[in-house]
Amino acid sequence: MTSLALRMKESPIGVFDSGVGGLTVVKSLRRRLPNEQIIYLGDTARLPYGTRSPATVERYAIQTASFLESLNIKMLVIACNTASAVAHGTLRAMYPSMPTLGVIQPGAKQAVRASKSGRIGVIGTEATVSSGAYAKAIAGFNPSAEVVSQACPLFVALAEEGWAEHEAATRLIADRYLEPFRGGRVDTLVLGCTHYPILRDVIADVVGPDVVLIDSGDAVAEEAAILLAASEQLRTSLEPCEDQFFVTDAAGRFRRVAELFLGAALERFETVEL
Repeated sequence: MTSLALRMKESPIGVFDSGVGGLTVVKSLRRRLPNEQIIYLGDTARLPYGTRSPATVERYAIQTASFLESLNIKMLVIACNTASAVAHGTLRAMYPSMPTLGVIQPGAKQAVRASKSGRIGVIGTEATVSSGAYAKAIAGFNPSAEVVSQACPLFVALAEEGWAEHEAATRLIADRYLEPFRGGRVDTLVLGCTHYPILRDVIADVVGPDVVLIDSGDAVAEEAAILLAASEQLRTSLEPCEDQFFVTDAAGRFRRVAELFLGAALERFETVEL
């Protein structure tokens, strides 16, 4: 193996999102690939991407990806459903030699595998649901699948406030949003926003035990492991490496919510301009 190939094996995985939601993907990557180093960029100065035009989201995604690429990453993970829907193809074309993963295709693939009836639910932000990206991706894996989608915008704020299980308001809102998925209408539900795994327990309780929940972060981590193994880019060194975190604004809030999402004290992080 050449010295360049050896250096690439030790290079980090780059992950970006408009804010903190993508940290659930980081958590999944850490669990599935414990030897890898991760560099995370939260574009907190310009969140949320979900309210922006496609052209603006694509421009932001190019800027964030370019920042990560400058840090010599070996893989790019778009840990944002909106950016995945709008900019995945553009970023793959920009970096043809680097594996580039969005959250939509892996989540859709896993949902189709899990569903026995072909009736699949998707919850996400208004932008993600209105884009139809999950429905299209699911149809690509199973053209006969029936997809029911529901926007759940308030789930983002509930997750960031830490109101996962103990607030009556969370259960009340979940009951209202998730009504289309109860009573056997679907057997699989895609958590189509990276914030939503924080609310996994209350979502599972509302839809019932017969509905399989698909965490797109876990699906991405599994896909990343497969791609890195296939390209012989898995980090083999057992020497510990420290993850790095960057934000574009609101560092104090980022630290608070990041530690909630990761379930641990935040390691290195700093504020940057894109």
